[in-house]
Amino acid sequence: EVQLVESGGGLVQPGGSLRLSCVASGFSFSSYDMTWVRQAPGKGLEWVSTIASDGSGTYYAASVKGRFTISRDNAKNTVYLQMNSLKSEDTARYYCARGYYNEYRLPPLSNRGQGTQVTVSS
Repeated sequence: EVQLVESGGGLVQPGGSLRLSCVASGFSFSSYDMTWVRQAPGKGLEWVSTIASDGSGTYYAASVKGRFTISRDNAKNTVYLQMNSLKSEDTARYYCARGYYNEYRLPPLSNRGQGTQVTVSS
């Protein structure tokens, strides 16, 4: 059974930082690209970032490029999202997903974890 468990969310002030983690199990983690997406209250799912299976390629939405960094540790079956210079508009529930996705192709519920809440507020 594929399991994706996100953690690291919380309440942070504008300009602050958070590091999200997603631990994967039930599949060969190192064989899959991994993706972070988010959903703000009352809005649709939004692609955030994707990393290649071996970490050789990383891709970012324009809204987070230069502020967020995706990385992975295949020995730990874990993908990370380092978020710096956070803004109120980054407030959302963040999900990791197995596979390659982008702004035009979003992951189904079956390929996502339960998510972790990030709230950016003073």
